[in-house]
Amino acid sequence: MPHGIDPKVDFAFKLVFGSPDHPQITIHFLNAVLQPMRPITAVEILNPIQDRDRADAKLAVLDVLAQDADDHRYNIEMQTTLPVDLQSRLTYYNCLNYVRQLSSGSPYHHLRPAISICVLDRLLFRDAAEYHLSFRLRCDQRDLVFTNDLVFHTLELPKYTVPGDNTLRDLPKLEQWFCFLKLAAHRDIHELPRLLGDEVFEEAAGVLEMIFQSPEDRQFYEARMKYLHDEEARLIAAREEGREEGRAEGMETGMEKGREMGAAQGTLVGKLQLLQELLGDAVVSTPKLLQCTSDELAMMVAELQERLRSRGD
Repeated sequence: MPHGIDPKVDFAFKLVFGSPDHPQITIHFLNAVLQPMRPITAVEILNPIQDRDRADAKLAVLDVLAQDADDHRYNIEMQTTLPVDLQSRLTYYNCLNYVRQLSSGSPYHHLRPAISICVLDRLLFRDAAEYHLSFRLRCDQRDLVFTNDLVFHTLELPKYTVPGDNTLRDLPKLEQWFCFLKLAAHRDIHELPRLLGDEVFEEAAGVLEMIFQSPEDRQFYEARMKYLHDEEARLIAAREEGREEGRAEGMETGMEKGREMGAAQGTLVGKLQLLQELLGDAVVSTPKLLQCTSDELAMMVAELQERLRSRGD
């Protein structure tokens, strides 16, 4: 019987992938994503969930911070919405994970790589077909890597299509984790691990079952799920409000021709502001943008669209 606990809700995600009681799940997931030449065999969870973390569902920090036996640092997180500043946020926290290794007076060669893994239930790089992308600091002119000390991985779940049940156990390990994340809430607690054919998924499904069985965990899970749904609705409403505001202000010209021009201008303003949000740029106010001509707005839209396409290459 399905338990209905979705591992994509960040509270459940952290209990599955960031529990000191279940290190083999974290190890298996990291090896599936990173495929290191020397497999990871041990991890320490640096920020396990404490009772105080349950005090406020809005303020809970639910990323997974981990460290392996080679002192490599990992930040693993689940995103069900798409904040406009996501790339900046990932960069900031990965840099924090890097610099916090070094105490005062310690030499720089003691620094070990910091690796960010972001699982997304939304599309971040729409023009890229790959569901798994990795990034590091590279040279613009040559195929040279400046450093491997800051690495980012994005896993975009919507890009992955789950195959038929009889093929699941033959999939690569990362694809099996994609299947688990997409199917676990809707499949029998024992059926999916059996189809995937690895005991680590039985253990992960058991964590979801524990959330279902625990009144306290279930209550916090439902509070987080409601908060995330409210946040997504707020983001959608804000974007729609920006579009409508642009259309409304653009149409206040008084004459029919002016109305037509204003409607087109307002549409361009809304599109421009949305692109600025997606790129993480400062969003220019509607009154200021309406001072530009339609041709100028169209040119700015085209430039931002090109930047968005280039970012996904």
